[in-house]
Amino acid sequence: MATENKTITINMGPQHPATHGVLRVVLELEGETVVKARPVIGYLHTGIERTMESKLYHQALPCTDRMDYLAPMSNNLGYCLAVEKLMGIEVPEKVKWARVCLAELTRINSHLVWLGTHALDLGAMSMLLYTFRERELVLDIYEACGGQRMMSSYIRIGGLAHELPDDFDTKVRELITTVRERMFDYEDLLTNNQIFINRTKNVAVISAEDAINFSLTGPMLRGCGINYDVRKAHPYSGYENFDFEVALGKKGDAYDRYLLRLKEMRESLKICQQAIDGMPEGPFRARVPGVVLPPKEDVLTKMESLIFHFKIITDGFKTPFGAVYQAIESPKGEIGFYISSDGSNKPHRVRVRPPAFVNLACLPKLVEGSLLSDVICAIGTIDIVLGEVDR
Repeated sequence: MATENKTITINMGPQHPATHGVLRVVLELEGETVVKARPVIGYLHTGIERTMESKLYHQALPCTDRMDYLAPMSNNLGYCLAVEKLMGIEVPEKVKWARVCLAELTRINSHLVWLGTHALDLGAMSMLLYTFRERELVLDIYEACGGQRMMSSYIRIGGLAHELPDDFDTKVRELITTVRERMFDYEDLLTNNQIFINRTKNVAVISAEDAINFSLTGPMLRGCGINYDVRKAHPYSGYENFDFEVALGKKGDAYDRYLLRLKEMRESLKICQQAIDGMPEGPFRARVPGVVLPPKEDVLTKMESLIFHFKIITDGFKTPFGAVYQAIESPKGEIGFYISSDGSNKPHRVRVRPPAFVNLACLPKLVEGSLLSDVICAIGTIDIVLGEVDR
């Protein structure tokens, strides 16, 4: 008598702690093996793109912090570069170098959270405590720059919100030294840990061909050996002045992506060191009356600056007709901002190309045919933030 194959359908999430937010994955199982997987999103939908279209250009900026809230400075940078391209604004050299330094600190911040939570998902509980300890150093710099530890909105259209703090140089140098030393501790705990290796090697594998077909970017793409990094392929904000290597994997599995992100953190530290050592003198924002907010001290002492400040805050500024697209390399991959202008003081259309949303589409490919326990590893290795997925 023939045996009938039976499968069971279960929900992982949207409240499961290993889904890194309100992600639901509908899994069809045959025993412990995943036959089919279907990610379901929308539980955190915020309508950020539509909200940005109802705001003045400078009012839309804080919305970008709240997508990938682990990479606020990266999101600020991408949006500001898009608006500056639309307006034809060239920022001072000091601003470019400061933005690069802040963007790389953000990459370190994001990767530290990823490393701690991914290791926690797989049973290495102490890693979360170590990585969050180092992350505090990044958040201290955020707070010194913009007054906020997460949603800083420090990078502004035309420059920075304020001059860099007096101790910026010292804080960044201390962070570089500390994180560089403590990364050896991370590797001692995980890199040759046989339990971690068993949970990640040859798990959540994707081929280079499939990665390209899924339009993956960031560590998910480079883990397959594809050398594509927006910072190198299409340099922005002065990245062409910095010497760094693009980290690459070979097998395209979870262990490769772990090693790759560690390498990226070391390269980010190298870029931050170069930015601090070579930071040019100059103003912290471009001088474009009626578009770029004047320095606060001028607003308090000069009538012309007060008038410009009042006009920009209340009425914003009008942009020329047209559309722009600006991509940058965020910690999770290519994030792009498409802005269409109808000549008014608000964007006609804002569209974000979010790497976490695009990368999540490959989850079924990563897990189908694998064990149920590997689903946890697969979700973690993609490195999603639901604020960006659902935006």
